[in-house]
Amino acid sequence: MGLIYTNIELINPKDASLKTITVTALVDSGAITLCIPEHIVIQLKLDKLEEREVTTAEGKRILVPYVGPIQVRFESRNCFTGALVLGDSVLLGAVPLEDMDLVINPRLQQVTVNPKSPNIPSAVVKRAFTC
Repeated sequence: MGLIYTNIELINPKDASLKTITVTALVDSGAITLCIPEHIVIQLKLDKLEEREVTTAEGKRILVPYVGPIQVRFESRNCFTGALVLGDSVLLGAVPLEDMDLVINPRLQQVTVNPKSPNIPSAVVKRAFTC
């Protein structure tokens, strides 16, 4: 399987006056979160919430800014999340993929809405019972 890319929109939900940014993101279900470059942080005027430690592929541990909130839109699906600030392109990880109920189709090398829930996102949850 090769690299999979998809188009997503990034939005600052706290400032409706800012333009939506449409980007082509690398999709990586092995990554946890959304990663964005600094220029998107500047364009969307995102707030730095904290710093987080990440481990690079080379095993180096570095501190990077964690910003948000950020709204991610794929077709008719949305989620709200934070983002790590690093790299020069957008990486879409497992948390926003799951939150929007998206699936990776390796045969077609594309991201699609879950065919089991084509109209609205679904999630598996456990109900808490009280005695």
